[in-house]
Amino acid sequence: MRACELTMALTPRVREILSWYGSDNPGVRANLVRMLNHGRLAGTGKMVILPVDQGFEHGPARSFAANAAGYDPRYHPQLALDSGCNAYAAPLGFIEAVADEYAGQVPLILKVNNSDSLGGPDQPISAITASVEDALRLGCVAIGYTIYPGSSHRNTQYEELREITLEAKRKGIPVVTWSYPRGGKLSKDGETGIDVAAYAAHIAAQLGAHIIKVKPPTAHLEQDAARKVYEKQGIAIDTLADRVRHVVQSAFGGRRIVIFSGGEAKGEEAVLEEIRGIAAGGAFGSIMGRNAFQRNHDDAVKLLHNVMDIYAKA
Repeated sequence: MRACELTMALTPRVREILSWYGSDNPGVRANLVRMLNHGRLAGTGKMVILPVDQGFEHGPARSFAANAAGYDPRYHPQLALDSGCNAYAAPLGFIEAVADEYAGQVPLILKVNNSDSLGGPDQPISAITASVEDALRLGCVAIGYTIYPGSSHRNTQYEELREITLEAKRKGIPVVTWSYPRGGKLSKDGETGIDVAAYAAHIAAQLGAHIIKVKPPTAHLEQDAARKVYEKQGIAIDTLADRVRHVVQSAFGGRRIVIFSGGEAKGEEAVLEEIRGIAAGGAFGSIMGRNAFQRNHDDAVKLLHNVMDIYAKA
C-alpha cells in the first residue's frame, strides 16, 4: 500500500500549520490537510508538488520533447502518484483530461491563470483561463494563480486575485500564489534578488495566499532603499539557506507555507545541492516541474524521492 493511500491523524506539525489559518472555513482547512497528509512527506509539514503548466507557458516542444511521454496529460499525475508528491498542479485542459481517472488518488491544483510566450515579455500579465467553479467540478483541492510584482499590470492582477481568492475561500478552496517579480523597473538580476523575492512572498501573503511559491533568491540587492536596511540591520544573505530563511520570515514570520520553484532543467546533483540549501533555510518544500517531468519516469521518481528525503530530514 502506498503511503499516499494511508489515512493519517493530524500530526502536531500539521495542527500547528492549520492554526495559522484560523480565519478560514473547514473546507479550506480540510483541503490543506489533504495536501499536507498526502504522499511520502505526509504529516511532516513539508511539501513537494509537481507543476505542469509549462506547455501553456513555454510551448509543447520546449516542455515535452526531452521526454515525449509528457505530451500525454495522463503521464504527469501518474508521475506525481508514483513518486509520492503532495499534489499535482496544471491548467484546465490537463486537469480535465485526467480528473476522472485520478479522482481521489492525488490532490489536484487547478492553475486558473496562464500566459504564453508568444507576446512581449516587458509588462507581463496572465489571462484568467479557469475558475473556482472548474476547480470544484473537477474535484481539485486548491487553485493556483500567478502574480508578477513589478509589472505595470500588477494592480490588475492583485485585484483579480482578490476576487478569485474571496470566491475560493467562500467555497472551501485554498489558494496557491505563484509570486514572480518581473517587468517594470526590475532588472533581470532583480527578479530573483533577495530583497525582491522577500517582498514578493510578503505581497502574496498580504493578498491572502495559503501557499506561496517563489523562486530561490540570490544575494543580489535590487532596491537602493532596501540595500541600506539590509546592511544597517545586518540581515544575513550570504548563503542560500540564509536567503531562504529571510524569505520565509517575510511571509508573516514563517506563518504561511512558502515553497520554492525548481527552475530550468539541470543536472541531478545541482538540483539536490540547491534543495539542501533551501531545506536548511526552513522552507516548507519545493514545486518542481521541468527537473522532474523532462527526465524519464524512473529517473524522475528517483530524483523526487531524493528531494523528499532531504526535506524529511531537515
